[in-house]
Amino acid sequence: MKITNLSLAAIAAVAMTTGAMAEADKGVDFNIGGQAVVYYQTAEAGGDTDFFKKGNSKANAGLQLNANGDLGNGFGLGLQGTALGTLGLEKNLVSNIMQSADGGLNGMALTKAYVTKQLANTTFKLGRQELPKSLSPLAFSENWNVFKNTFDAAVAINSDIPNTTLVGAYVANSNNHGDMSSFDNLTAVGGVARPGNGAYMLTAQNKSIENVAITGSYYSIISGGSTGYTYMGKDKAGKPEVQNSIAPHVDALWLDVAASKLGPVNLAVQAGQLSPDGSAFKDTTVYGAKVTGKAGNVALKLAYSSVDDGTLSVQNVGTGVKTPLYTQMVANQNHISSDADTVVLQAVMPLAAGTVIAQYDLTTDNSAAGNDYNELDLIYKFKALGTTMLAAYVRADADKAADPTNIIRLWTRYNF
Repeated sequence: MKITNLSLAAIAAVAMTTGAMAEADKGVDFNIGGQAVVYYQTAEAGGDTDFFKKGNSKANAGLQLNANGDLGNGFGLGLQGTALGTLGLEKNLVSNIMQSADGGLNGMALTKAYVTKQLANTTFKLGRQELPKSLSPLAFSENWNVFKNTFDAAVAINSDIPNTTLVGAYVANSNNHGDMSSFDNLTAVGGVARPGNGAYMLTAQNKSIENVAITGSYYSIISGGSTGYTYMGKDKAGKPEVQNSIAPHVDALWLDVAASKLGPVNLAVQAGQLSPDGSAFKDTTVYGAKVTGKAGNVALKLAYSSVDDGTLSVQNVGTGVKTPLYTQMVANQNHISSDADTVVLQAVMPLAAGTVIAQYDLTTDNSAAGNDYNELDLIYKFKALGTTMLAAYVRADADKAADPTNIIRLWTRYNF
């Protein structure tokens, strides 16, 4: 859908000021699009927690509008408004929501507001935006919820070097997944880095070798100050010892190498390290691999990841939820992201107007707790009534849990 000659005066209060806006009264063409979503999830975990009971169910109805305009002189503007509500479902069918736009049941939020500038082979994108996992593996927008989380960031993308994409970014805040209007500091999961000064990222992706993509990322995550201490007992002289429980700085490295068309299969490997400053903290090292291929019309994947017992878990610093690991499934992130070895087998096949995904996780917990974990996901994603729909069943079981957790997730998404 296209709306023309829309004055920028109406949106100047929420957009970043640029020289191009001096001609705002001339108007600008905007491309308008978006999506409408209805999302429902219910769970049971033994006892009196049956599927579809109000107390065990959550739901949202959401509307997201995107406006993108060319301001001239190489400048562009992007805006996104998000409305989230319940359609009154909380009265009888659900007890909570998956996401909020303003901290309440029904509200609106500005989830994107950015300016772009093209300068030779470099694109600058400044403001509130999504960050893709392919180029920002430790601070990325996740797509499992009603809507994706976004970031306040400044990003520069350069293609001067042949077959190479360079990305530099400063990432300040993220709105997580709970309240889409509330942007807060990034957090290195594990409680040792709550950066008030954001994170700097540099990514290089090279495709000079045919059918091979090599992507390396470096992050410098900076704390806003050292404010937390943990009592560690007394030293030999009887004086109390304290440990600074918030690292002033975390360095993180991530490498991903993907090779396609290796005979009948594709191969990818990943490795990373998270290094918080301070002798009281231990580096976290991770590596993983996956092999994908096809057997007839069935796509198969075998993936492996290993994360050691470092202080930080390997999770998105923008949300504290999902991981960049090849073994990430619907609900296994808290079990695979620290001191664990994980194997995942996945099969994907077409069915009627859609696709069936069946995947199984087997995780060995290497900590003293020994809380091994397994998960089965059955997902059907299909087209119906002009929309994209998803129906998923998840069974998650940990050794120390009294009962397995079973989840049913349903959503329908209309893009326009």
